[in-house]
Amino acid sequence: MEMPSCYTTGYEKARALDPKRAANYIAHTMIGDPEADAVIEQLAPLGQEKAMQFFRAALDKRDASVLQEAPPLVRDFFERMESPPDWLGSSALTPACRMFHRNSRLVLGAFVGGTLVEGFSTNISKSFFITGRVRDQGVRRLRQNNRHLIEIFIPGGLERYGDGLRLSVRIRMVHAQIRRLLKHSEDWDTDSWGVPLSAAHLGFALTAFSARLLRHMKTLGAEYNDDERKSFMKVWRYSGYLMGIPETILFRDEADALRLFEIGLMCEPPPELESIVMANSLINSSPLIIGVEKPVARRALAKHVFNISRALIGNTLADGLMYPVGSAFGVLAWHRLQERCQRLVEKILPGRAQNNNFTRFTSLLEAAVFEEAGISFRLPDHVYAEESSKW
Repeated sequence: MEMPSCYTTGYEKARALDPKRAANYIAHTMIGDPEADAVIEQLAPLGQEKAMQFFRAALDKRDASVLQEAPPLVRDFFERMESPPDWLGSSALTPACRMFHRNSRLVLGAFVGGTLVEGFSTNISKSFFITGRVRDQGVRRLRQNNRHLIEIFIPGGLERYGDGLRLSVRIRMVHAQIRRLLKHSEDWDTDSWGVPLSAAHLGFALTAFSARLLRHMKTLGAEYNDDERKSFMKVWRYSGYLMGIPETILFRDEADALRLFEIGLMCEPPPELESIVMANSLINSSPLIIGVEKPVARRALAKHVFNISRALIGNTLADGLMYPVGSAFGVLAWHRLQERCQRLVEKILPGRAQNNNFTRFTSLLEAAVFEEAGISFRLPDHVYAEESSKW
């Protein structure tokens, strides 16, 4: 098996616990997204504007005739999206949408303080650090993540022309373009790190966005039943499928996702500089996405988010990411108590519950990126974010 050198130590530990899954994870560090990567290579000589026309024709349902001008490989790629996988049931996603919006006031805290930090604590952080996407444009990056999160949990969002589906495919195209840019960059070391934005890292990140997010939400006081949690996992599994994660490393259910998270984390080296910078940038940027800009208030809120994050991810990872000294004692208990009190008030005062539901939803929207011109299908055209055109 071809193995990037940085995984040698971790793989030996993981192999002792689950040899088959560990070998599968390492194998996928050398795999990107062959189908999307081929599409990007075909479109590269045609230029950015032509590629955008094809993406819009395929994903916006504006003018199907435009897509007929695309190379056959590109047409075939988008035609395959017309048929969802057999494991996706027609009504399987509805319970998750209800659960997500019922618990939406807990989503951002769990997502930023737990899920994103865990998902990007692997060597996937090297791709983002080198390109400068988080370092240079951290707030916008967070808001884009939030937009995708909201759209896949809007009823109908993952239907053929829903915004959740379109954003999932857009993410796939962006990842493929960044892989292409990094492949030609002197900054990337394939022998040491494997393929940039590898299938292993994206499969791992998806387990954090799904199964780990469920746990973090529950820890903060969320309520959901078994049907809703299964549906929640199905939403993320389909979004991951649309983002190009091979089914050979795409989780099947919650238990499978948690096991992949465990083994993948064992395979990874301890957090390095890129993970440390990324995690701290994400949390320090979090106050800005909800409009807290005054320095004193921003520092206070960031400190609070660091404490929540430490409580969610544990002291070992928090210390590895060089979090500032702080205490997680009582933080989660206080959040759960607040959540229970809020639910009790809403049961007693239904009118207030309606107002709170509206406020929660608008708060999510305010923390997301919504372009006036609609979803952009423009791709980065330079490996460094500061030198790339806006996309």
